[in-house]
Amino acid sequence: MAELKTRPTGASIDEYIGSRANEEQQADCKTLMALLTRVTREEPQMWGPSIVGYGLYQYTYESGRTGEMCRTGFAIRGKELVVYLVAEGAEQQALLKRLGKHKMGKSCLYIKRLADIDITVLGQLVIGSLAQLKARYG
Repeated sequence: MAELKTRPTGASIDEYIGSRANEEQQADCKTLMALLTRVTREEPQMWGPSIVGYGLYQYTYESGRTGEMCRTGFAIRGKELVVYLVAEGAEQQALLKRLGKHKMGKSCLYIKRLADIDITVLGQLVIGSLAQLKARYG
C-alpha cells in the first residue's frame, strides 16, 4: 500500500504562508489560525507540504483501509483559501447558507477572502464539523 503524503511534518507554517500567500491572504491566514486554535484548543502543525492542520483523528473505510488526518485545517490554493471541514446535516447546511460567498466541496470550503464571509458562522461550522468527526470516528 502507498504511504500517505498528508501527515504531520516539522515544516514551518510561517515559511509556508510566506511563500504562498499574498498580503491579504497572510492576514486572513493569521485570523484563521487564531480562530482554529481557539475552537480546537490545538496548536497548528503542517500536514504534508500544504495544509495547516489542527488535531488528528483516525479513520477506517468500509474497505478496511485506515489512516490519520487533521481534524480541521486550511490551505492556500492559488487565489483561494480552503478550510477543511465536514458540513453534513441540516444544521451545517443552514450555517453554510448564512456564511457568505463561498463554494463547498465534499470536505473543502473554498473562500476568496475572509471579508466575504461571516467569521462567527465559520467558527460555528468548524465546531459542528469537529462534533461530526467525533461522533463518526470517536
